[in-house]
Amino acid sequence: MISVGIRELKQQTSELIRLVREEGKELQVTYHGNVVALVVPVTRNASQDVEAAWSSLDVLAAEIGARWPADVTSAEAVAEGRS
Repeated sequence: MISVGIRELKQQTSELIRLVREEGKELQVTYHGNVVALVVPVTRNASQDVEAAWSSLDVLAAEIGARWPADVTSAEAVAEGRS
């Protein structure tokens, strides 16, 4: 991740945006050393991201199911977590 101050961002906007666009770099914008903005590349194929997210959730659900106690319902687990 690249970190630049606002002044540097103003002076090198085109080059910095090119790094984000072409190389997929993420850019932190700072003001007096504190991060105030983040510039990230936009994913071109969002449907692949959605498919990957659902796939990850399926794997997680299977892992939870494999370890879930047989005598505890999800409602009971939630109620127990709230007390």
